[in-house]
Amino acid sequence: MDQFAAMRAFVKVVETGGFSEAARQLQMAVSSVTRQVNALEEMLNTQLLNRSTRSVTLTPQGHKYYDKAVRILQDVEEVNQCVAEQEDIPRGLLQVSLPVAFGRLHVAPILTDFQARYPAVKLNLRFIDALSNLVEEELDIVIRIGNLDQSGANLIVRKLASHTRFVCGSPAYFKQYGLPKHPSELADYNCLLFKYFTGYDVWRFQRDTDVFEVKVSGSLVANNSLVLRQVCLDGSGLIMMPTWLIGEDIRAGRLQAVLTDFQVHPQSNMDMGIYALYLPNRRHSLRVKTFIDFLMKRFGDPPYWEATLI
Repeated sequence: MDQFAAMRAFVKVVETGGFSEAARQLQMAVSSVTRQVNALEEMLNTQLLNRSTRSVTLTPQGHKYYDKAVRILQDVEEVNQCVAEQEDIPRGLLQVSLPVAFGRLHVAPILTDFQARYPAVKLNLRFIDALSNLVEEELDIVIRIGNLDQSGANLIVRKLASHTRFVCGSPAYFKQYGLPKHPSELADYNCLLFKYFTGYDVWRFQRDTDVFEVKVSGSLVANNSLVLRQVCLDGSGLIMMPTWLIGEDIRAGRLQAVLTDFQVHPQSNMDMGIYALYLPNRRHSLRVKTFIDFLMKRFGDPPYWEATLI
């Protein structure tokens, strides 16, 4: 029995939820995949999978084995890639998860330049706002916006750029309702809320050592920042959004930032950033390093979207 091949078959069955789909993705016969998994269980003298006509699920021992097997297979892949990249030419498949709006606005426009410069790297980009699991989803890099309280100590973190927020509204809205001079006045304004985390309706501000929390409300709650930006541009209310989303609108005069003498953030942790996270076994991956370095260089420090704003 080829144990590595059996481990790959087992992992693929778990990830796809069945032997048939695993066989299709592995381009093998279903009987071959079944035989490999059975042989693995026989070698371990342990049942790894619960099989039924409708589903395949992990046993308690299967859970333990799966977690270790995934890491081992990733390590093997990484060793192979390191050899392939020994000529200092990044190559191979690079799988990246990134936020939808940020990815569309600031990563998608530079992908052609990256691929022209590094044609041996094949990109698989997953645009999703939900948190991604690097191990289970076989990802090389996760780009995450926020603080890192829940990132886990076993990940390597590189900060790509700062993440600065402003409260802003359209000139027409402020002409009708006036400008707020202090965060406490926001309770009287129509605040358009981004519902992505608990406590989304409490906006926090800091000036020097003073922190102000304001309970806000308004006519619209949405989990899409682009929608909130558009409604704000249409003159319906105020938004608290990052400069990478509304910086160009402020520079063009379509939106006006207020309360700019305060540090703005919706959560209690004011230390925010845009980060690239990857597993320790990707530490020596040239394609991972190359992609992150490319993003950092193109974003700049401070990032280009904050030019003339701060």
